[in-house]
Amino acid sequence: MKTIVIGVGNPILSNDGVGIHIAKKLQHEVSDPDVVIDTAYTGGFNLVEMMKGFDKAILIDTVHETKAKTGEVRRYELSDLPRCHSGNPHDASLPEAFHLMKTLGETCLPQQVIIVGVVSNSPPVFGEHIDPLISLAVPTAVNMVLSEIRGAQVKS
Repeated sequence: MKTIVIGVGNPILSNDGVGIHIAKKLQHEVSDPDVVIDTAYTGGFNLVEMMKGFDKAILIDTVHETKAKTGEVRRYELSDLPRCHSGNPHDASLPEAFHLMKTLGETCLPQQVIIVGVVSNSPPVFGEHIDPLISLAVPTAVNMVLSEIRGAQVKS
């Protein structure tokens, strides 16, 4: 199964860069030629374009979830995310972009999209360092992604 793992975020917005950080760690852990590890500083349509041609996509990103504690690692399916408009007036949210591309007949999209989210309930701040609670979650997130690559569904 061709799988792409994409660490998403902005490395100069402190905790928002955790997806990128985790993807870089995974590059040293994964040697399967059917698995591509990449990073993205974007979302919406650009992210969906990166997923084309793969059977499975695993995205790693910071998530805000008021019912969870900062540093928790959560697993989501794409269908778990609301199809709301992106905060960016020039793009769409990931679920919105994925749905639109499918509706328009795109046939090369992955059958499964998993999001591994590291909870950060603090507002983004400029900086290149990740908060200690977020850093402690990195090994858990790495292991969750490795389990997803192996095909085991991990519950969070």
